[in-house]
Amino acid sequence: MIVLKTAEEIEWMAEASRIVAEAHEVLKNEVQPGVTTLELDKIAEEFIRDHGGVPAFKGYRNYPKTLCASINDEVVHGIPSTRALKEGDIIGLDLGAIIQGFYGDGAITVSVGSISTQLELLVKVTRQAMEAGIDQAIVGNRLSDISHAIQSHVEQHGFSVVRDFVGHGIGRQLHEEPQVPNYGRPGQGPRLQVGMVLAIEPMVNIGSCHVRVLDDQWTAVTKDGSFSAHFEHTIAIQATGPARVLTTVH
Repeated sequence: MIVLKTAEEIEWMAEASRIVAEAHEVLKNEVQPGVTTLELDKIAEEFIRDHGGVPAFKGYRNYPKTLCASINDEVVHGIPSTRALKEGDIIGLDLGAIIQGFYGDGAITVSVGSISTQLELLVKVTRQAMEAGIDQAIVGNRLSDISHAIQSHVEQHGFSVVRDFVGHGIGRQLHEEPQVPNYGRPGQGPRLQVGMVLAIEPMVNIGSCHVRVLDDQWTAVTKDGSFSAHFEHTIAIQATGPARVLTTVH
């Protein structure tokens, strides 16, 4: 069942999402060669708590940390550790916050120092694919219009969309209905309505779309070892005009 949110509930979600966006701004400035993902995790948790939020991921299905920090061929759900970043890496930073029982969720991919032209394109295309999906998040469109826009943009540039992980509804739970695949034919699924709040999050690989989960039961990596990028916004469908992006810095 898709739970529609009231205007008041969306404002709480906007507050949680703003904390996520501001935490990302802080983390971007900390990403540099030599920094460990454990250090980034500590910064993220302190920031969320200092701003009145609760880390959404810590303890979720027994996940041990605040941040998902996914480096290079890690697609999503990389667990922070003593691994240090190196020049030329890319890192996906995925995190969530809770305010008054409502969730915000977002992800960015950041370069570590100078990266190759191909990786620059991967990061750019992944972000643009998310934006293309959000552009379709208007009243009257169908859910798969978002999915199709994402897939089309990615494949135009020769990359592949991960299919094993998808976007999702969000609200009083981190993951709610509906699932939001990053691929599919247009014109399918439920019509988009005012009050729907969705997490739009393409995960894009340089190589094939296939992934596998490591023995830690969390970290998903590309099967072929190719690099992967990930972006995510929490958005609310509005009565008129484009969707409202909640994961923004005010």
